[in-house]
Amino acid sequence: MKINSIKVNAYGKLKNKEINLTNNINIIYGENESGKSTLLKFILNILYGTSKNKKGRDISDFEKYKPWESEEFSGKLIYELDNKNKYEIFRQFNKKNPKIFNQNGEEITKEFNIDKNKGSEFFYEQTQITEEMFLATSIAMQQEVKIGRDTQNLLIQKISNLLGTGEDSISYKKAMEKLNKKQLDEIGTERSREKPINIIRKNIEKNEEKIIELKKYDKLKYEIENNKNEIKNNLEKNKTKNELLKEIKKIKEKNNLENEKIKIKEKIIEENKNKITEIKNKIKTVEEKINEKNNFKNKFDNKNEKNKLNKKIKIIGTIILLLNILWLIFIPKTTESKLIKYIFLLTVPMFLICSIFLKNKLNKKIKNIEKNYNIEKEKINLEKNNLENEEKIIEKNSQEILNEINKIKIKNDFENNLEREKLINKYSNKIEKNEINYSFNLNKIEDEIYFIENKINNDKIEINKLDLRKENIEPQLEDLAKIEEELISLKEQYENLQKMNNSIELTKKLLERAYEKMKNNVSPIFTKKLSQNISKITNGKYNNLFFNDEKGLTVELNDGNYVSAERLSIGTIDQLYLSLRLAMLDEISNEKVPIILDEAFAYFDTNRLENILKYLSSEYDDRQIIILTCTQREEEILNKEKIKFNLIKI
Repeated sequence: MKINSIKVNAYGKLKNKEINLTNNINIIYGENESGKSTLLKFILNILYGTSKNKKGRDISDFEKYKPWESEEFSGKLIYELDNKNKYEIFRQFNKKNPKIFNQNGEEITKEFNIDKNKGSEFFYEQTQITEEMFLATSIAMQQEVKIGRDTQNLLIQKISNLLGTGEDSISYKKAMEKLNKKQLDEIGTERSREKPINIIRKNIEKNEEKIIELKKYDKLKYEIENNKNEIKNNLEKNKTKNELLKEIKKIKEKNNLENEKIKIKEKIIEENKNKITEIKNKIKTVEEKINEKNNFKNKFDNKNEKNKLNKKIKIIGTIILLLNILWLIFIPKTTESKLIKYIFLLTVPMFLICSIFLKNKLNKKIKNIEKNYNIEKEKINLEKNNLENEEKIIEKNSQEILNEINKIKIKNDFENNLEREKLINKYSNKIEKNEINYSFNLNKIEDEIYFIENKINNDKIEINKLDLRKENIEPQLEDLAKIEEELISLKEQYENLQKMNNSIELTKKLLERAYEKMKNNVSPIFTKKLSQNISKITNGKYNNLFFNDEKGLTVELNDGNYVSAERLSIGTIDQLYLSLRLAMLDEISNEKVPIILDEAFAYFDTNRLENILKYLSSEYDDRQIIILTCTQREEEILNKEKIKFNLIKI
């Protein structure tokens, strides 16, 4: 892999800076505080992102390098992998994820995994190198080689750590000591008395004994709760049944009201029937009167009366006539007799006058009788008609009332059926269908309501009694709950301690295996490589380097003698440390990542610097090397040795 170009829009003190890099050696020259270390951070943050986490420092990289004077905080890096695939990475440092383009300018950001904390992991997927490993091997910063004599042993320890564990900050012995101390202090052993795991075990036993004593109250509470729930269920059921009965009562009362209306109307019909009977009786009486009048009329025949009168007149007239004739014949004709005769003869006209008078009187009587008959008949007929009309009106009224009764009954039946269906739908899930009884009369329903309300009150009293009993045992139950919670917590702590203990034991075994593997497989490779490197770097002054648990790091001198690395000069130790980091490059990734050195040779004398530059040029000619420096020593030596390089000034 090689970096082709760097474009900084704004990052820290760097602005609008473009840098083109070549293969092998690139010297980036700049005076102190010119931004070389910032440029190195820019490369690292382009590849892995800028963290807002301080990581134990006073300020995070994000806060440290964010420009104050503008909102711009971005840049681009173009690099090429060993397979010749080129990529352009544009990153807005305010955002977690960059934009990634291939050599055709196509955005391929989504082709790489995005971690919710770290963001896009494109560079790790391409190289299999984490940010920590990249810093530990490929990049060497100035602060890592600024080591005085008083801290010489620290650098020796770092080299030993690298050879023993593969990490310069991890010592196998110290790691094992820390694990054992942690295991003893934070967990304890079977023999230790006042250690966490033993204290917790004792507390668990005590709490288990207390729980057994308090469990009887828990059982009593369970029984109370069951009884209470059972009573509550009955209470709710009775309440529901009571509500149902009240609704049925309401319907029944409404029905009774309607039935009362029907009864009133039926009473009216009955009264109308009686009235009709009375009217019919009156009509009958009237008809009888009519018959009487007719009978009277029939008895009083005008012609017959006239005939009787005429017959009487004829008889009387005939008698008078015969008397007059007899008188004339038999009475002597004297003056007196003549007078009597004339007087007697006057009976005839008088008879005629009387006859006429009698006839007129009879006619008048007949007329009066007929008139009175007609008047009486008309009056009786009018009375009959009035009675018949009254009968019809009453019958009509009775029929209308009867129709109203039928309508009310039909309406009541419909509404009753509707209300019944509503109640069935409303209470079907709460009460058995057969308990929704409509056959009860109102008195029976009221009795049932009274009975159920008594049951409800009794159930409420029982619930209150149970609540009082429950309150009496609550303190014991609270103690039980606290102890059970404490027991759970203790068991969790005990389990966590066991897990921690198992984890520590497993970690110790894995660490031991890794250490043995590193010591037997990897360390020999590193020591061999390191021996070759140190021989070349020191012009054969030191040829072989060894590492073991007892003596640590030792070096073979030209005369064959072995000395401890602690006796070497600081410069030599610096060379060893850098050499070991370079030796690890081939082991961490198949990708030949660049070697980036930031003021790494500040404490190298001219000879050591010349040796390391010649070594880097020859041994790592297949890698891109980027050297950031504030001196011109590197440039002068490379020109002197005629080693090709690319010079960039910032």
